[in-house]
Amino acid sequence: MGEKQIPLIEIKNVSKKFKNEQVLDGINLSLYDDKIYGFVGRNGSGKSVLFKMICGYILPDEGKIIVEGKEIGKDVDFPQDLGALIENPGFIWYQSAYGNLLYLAKIRNRISGQEVKEAIRQVGLDPENKKWVGKYSLGMKQRLGIAQDIMEKPSVLILDEPMNGLDENGVEDIRRLILEYRRPGRIILLT
Repeated sequence: MGEKQIPLIEIKNVSKKFKNEQVLDGINLSLYDDKIYGFVGRNGSGKSVLFKMICGYILPDEGKIIVEGKEIGKDVDFPQDLGALIENPGFIWYQSAYGNLLYLAKIRNRISGQEVKEAIRQVGLDPENKKWVGKYSLGMKQRLGIAQDIMEKPSVLILDEPMNGLDENGVEDIRRLILEYRRPGRIILLT
């Protein structure tokens, strides 16, 4: 008999209300590593709210969210090993892609400049390009946001509408990247 697999993310009876609008009501999910989970629903159905709660950006009114065995808002404020692209990525507009990601990488000091460059290449951008991010198209900013999320190789990767602003080639590049990113010890959530 095999061991019982422990969920990487557990969502237990989670509810969230904003003013008089019930956005989430009694959500229960067990999400396991080595999987890609797609969340589908109309605009305003609560997908991004659930993702923000998993990230620790907002807390549920009721219930618990447990990521890698730690309850968000109780044991930790934010998951320790997480990459998330929710809504629009924010960057220093007068810096290059490499300058932006290197600056962010220095916060935790877990990866080298070479690993930053590799993440930029993985999303189809050129790390040697000196063009300011403020002059990037929406699709290029989206790619850079995904590079930011994967550069430290987090175990939890959350991508809220990762194909937003991408052309046909970009969609295929990111689709391939997501499939290659999946492996034991990692989980990918996307809308």
